[in-house]
Amino acid sequence: MSTVHRLWPTPPRTDLTDADLEALYGYPEGLDRPWVQANFVSSADGAVTVDDVSEGLSNPADKRIFLLGRDLCDVVLVGGGTVRAENYRGARANGERAERRARHGLAPVPPIAVVTGGANLDPAAPLFTDTRVPPILFVSERAPADKTAALARAGADIVVSGEQAVDVRQVLAELGRRGLFRVNCEGGPTLFGDLIAHDLVDQLCLTVAPLLAGSGAGRIVSGLPSDVPRRMELASVLLEDGFTMHRYRRIRD
Repeated sequence: MSTVHRLWPTPPRTDLTDADLEALYGYPEGLDRPWVQANFVSSADGAVTVDDVSEGLSNPADKRIFLLGRDLCDVVLVGGGTVRAENYRGARANGERAERRARHGLAPVPPIAVVTGGANLDPAAPLFTDTRVPPILFVSERAPADKTAALARAGADIVVSGEQAVDVRQVLAELGRRGLFRVNCEGGPTLFGDLIAHDLVDQLCLTVAPLLAGSGAGRIVSGLPSDVPRRMELASVLLEDGFTMHRYRRIRD
């Protein structure tokens, strides 16, 4: 297992255990609304992908924290474009990870909730064929009826949330009604941009890879502009093999 060093908060720590990471990355207690954590990795020059996927920017410590995000959440939230690009399947948990979820009073595995306004997903994709729990699909009213019907037959739980585009406020309201308060958003940039624009991001976990990817790839955020900058505070910084893992929390009045 990789060795993770904590640089912030001080004093620095070395060889952080899984228990240490759980304490750092755990969700607040007593939630009564959806609390959104976003997980991203980027190169040092700001690229969000290499060859159109994020895998080339990751390392063992980043993957460890990525999986921890899944282990501690009620639901994984992701955009349809990311599902297609990364070939998503249902969440899984081995013995150790299942024990962690049970210890925190969570379901054996979290559902994958996908924002896909036009229902542009393949019913034969692993998201539907390789999963223990049905995915939740948030679509808009403009989604073709034949597509939503095919995805429903594949096992998807279809929720209409918006007219021309999916309204992320309705998405979180529906997750809240289901008691899915610990929301782990895994991208992509457009979904992240929508969440920022509506001031719905409570925490950003950002891994910066020691790599210059060059031009071509986008940023971790795109889509709707935010009316004002959202002030964040640095909550922790971890270091492993040149990769820095930053955690920022939203400052709310």
